[in-house]
Amino acid sequence: MSVTIAPIQESLPAYLSAHQYSKVVVIADTNTKKHCYAKVKPLLPKHDLIVVPAGEQHKTLATCEKIWGEMTKAQLDRHAVVFNLGGGVIGDMGGFCAATYKRGVDFVQIPTTLLSQVDASVGGKLGIDFQGFKNHLGVFTQPKNVLIDASFLSTLPYIELRSGFAEIVKHCLIADAAKWEEIRKKDFEQQNWTDLITHSVEIKKKVVATDPTEKGLRKILNFGHTIGHAVETYFLSKPPKERLLHGEAIAAGMIMETYLAYRKKMVDLQTLEQVEEFIFSVFGKADVQLSDAPTVIALAQQDKKNRGGELRFSLLDGIGTCAYDVKVTPAEIQQAIAYYVG
Repeated sequence: MSVTIAPIQESLPAYLSAHQYSKVVVIADTNTKKHCYAKVKPLLPKHDLIVVPAGEQHKTLATCEKIWGEMTKAQLDRHAVVFNLGGGVIGDMGGFCAATYKRGVDFVQIPTTLLSQVDASVGGKLGIDFQGFKNHLGVFTQPKNVLIDASFLSTLPYIELRSGFAEIVKHCLIADAAKWEEIRKKDFEQQNWTDLITHSVEIKKKVVATDPTEKGLRKILNFGHTIGHAVETYFLSKPPKERLLHGEAIAAGMIMETYLAYRKKMVDLQTLEQVEEFIFSVFGKADVQLSDAPTVIALAQQDKKNRGGELRFSLLDGIGTCAYDVKVTPAEIQQAIAYYVG
């Protein structure tokens, strides 16, 4: 798995000079076309640009059909390359379209959000949402490279930068107790993004190299995500102003799942309070109600880690370490939601 952390003006020409492609395509959304495309356009040879609407609600088969249609119209063959310029949605969906078009063409991720730089673009997980379930359809296919340039972060609004920080927090909690101590003693505005991007990428690369298709260890990367994805999906049904960004939902999920770990005597009360205090200080409290619990639980029961009808979670086993395939009952999820709601 290749990841290059460098200014895009260096990494993109270097990549192209090392590869010969019949055609080049860039997939962007309406936001990255406006804010990021101008930075990469002069670095590319003649190419086709495919633009799709921005937002998780467009990570669907219908948008994929548009992308595949544009790829077909551009007469891409199997010797073409696709550059996905955007956040997690573009990386997931653009990669999925490239991996399935003519049984697969090369693709390169150019992540433009903190969330995609530290998590979504690394590891080869690709997919789209289907019938209300997040990442329900997808494949494992590694990109040819991931070109990470922290300068793209200057295009982000505060809430998008904060959303990506949730995955950095997750990586520290599951794999690096010392780094957790470092970040939790700093305000959000004081964090060193270049250092934290490199740190998160190294953790994820190491885990994915050990278990590329999530048969075991890679499941620890889902800490906070079983309940978090369910909460995120539930809020997608609400009006746009009430929806949660991915990181906001995962932040809530990490508190609830740390509570589950506490109830199972995997972490102590001090750890629960420490995680809760820091996450609330950065993200605030999501507007989750106890009345939402049945729907959230039903969504969690569709999680891909489940086995034989049993819910399987990845839960902290202390700070800096994480257990996976931990059985959790619907009643325990109800208790975790009740704890979060307070």
